[in-house]
Amino acid sequence: MLGAGPYPIEGAEDPDLINAGKETVTELPGTSYCSSADSFAMIRGGHMDLSILGAMEVDETGSLANWMIPGKMVKGMGGAMDLVAGARRVIIAMEHTTKDLQPKILKECTLPLTGVGVVNTIVTEMAVLQVTADGLVLQEIAPGLTSDDVQRVTEPKLIVGPNLKTMAG
Repeated sequence: MLGAGPYPIEGAEDPDLINAGKETVTELPGTSYCSSADSFAMIRGGHMDLSILGAMEVDETGSLANWMIPGKMVKGMGGAMDLVAGARRVIIAMEHTTKDLQPKILKECTLPLTGVGVVNTIVTEMAVLQVTADGLVLQEIAPGLTSDDVQRVTEPKLIVGPNLKTMAG
């Protein structure tokens, strides 16, 4: 489905309109539909400019772990590997730390990988980081935080960007 709209108003859900997370959605004007085979052909054919995904872990080289935790029930990988392999640019939107405040941005991922060296940008509630050949560059920080605050909960050494700015509130 190209043109998914917002979540429906309670009571107006159409059980046949669901997203990849099995949540009901709505259609925007001009919505179009294609088969799963066609959607994967678009992805695998290199026709994706951008893919935005969540993550459990990202490392300093841009490797991504976002599909399973060993020992936990896995419903399936989904298309994450295809999305990161077929997109020209990959942005990760994630929480900066685990619930017990351990880093999720690591020197090296510990969970099974979805893709190696595929991430370009990491966006968290604390910061925006660019993945470069030299390391992770801190480009933006949340209001009220310092680069030291972000570094304390990030395992790899951060490079403070020359134009570090505060994230829009």
